[in-house]
Amino acid sequence: MRSWKPPQRPAQYAEQALVNAILDDTYAPGTALPGERDLAASLGVTRPTLREALQRLARDGWLTIQQGKPTTVNDFWREGGLNVLGAMVRYGRELPPDFVPNLLKVRLHLAPAYSRAAVSRAPGTITRKLSEGIQLDDNPVAFARFDWELHHLLTIESGNPIYTLILNGFAGFYEQMACQYFALPEARAISRSFYESFQAIAINQDADSAEEISRQVMQQTILLWQQATPEQLEVVPCSGGTAGVITR
Repeated sequence: MRSWKPPQRPAQYAEQALVNAILDDTYAPGTALPGERDLAASLGVTRPTLREALQRLARDGWLTIQQGKPTTVNDFWREGGLNVLGAMVRYGRELPPDFVPNLLKVRLHLAPAYSRAAVSRAPGTITRKLSEGIQLDDNPVAFARFDWELHHLLTIESGNPIYTLILNGFAGFYEQMACQYFALPEARAISRSFYESFQAIAINQDADSAEEISRQVMQQTILLWQQATPEQLEVVPCSGGTAGVITR
């Protein structure tokens, strides 16, 4: 069945255009945006629509709006929050080259902790989920979907909902990145081995080993991603992923 995509709202379009203009330094941090009338005309939207987009971007930390003064672009790497990351993932046509490695390094710090907690709290649930991973079809989309489901479950079962909120902020992007990563046969082999080992650890309720094996596979993921050539990171369409190509 064909998947229909709803049309983008004008305010959403304006928000996306401005995020991309900030990311490509058309409007660099520290500079002022053009006046409201000119900016609305250049974007092809009405002034009320532009104001709605600007208010959203100011709320998320991209901009500072002050009455009677030009709207300025913030240093979003220092002043932004999780919503800035979400907007970058949703709207960024070309992310900064170190975005994915930095994201993977954050996961390296988070995944061992929530894996340990999940195995301690819900070993049976984790064991049953991992049995699906061992039997996965050998294709990137199947691995990407399962890996997302596994980590989502681990965050939930960790008992700390903040982990889940952070992971949810990257839902579509995670799957798109995973589809490209799992285009590598070696990546699929490493993860299948990880699922098998992790299942044995969950059965034994061995939290220490859960933390350690999670850390090891996160480190392997970073290494493989950094060593792979762009040609090897084949762009595999994912049903839930972003439309853009993730570059290194």
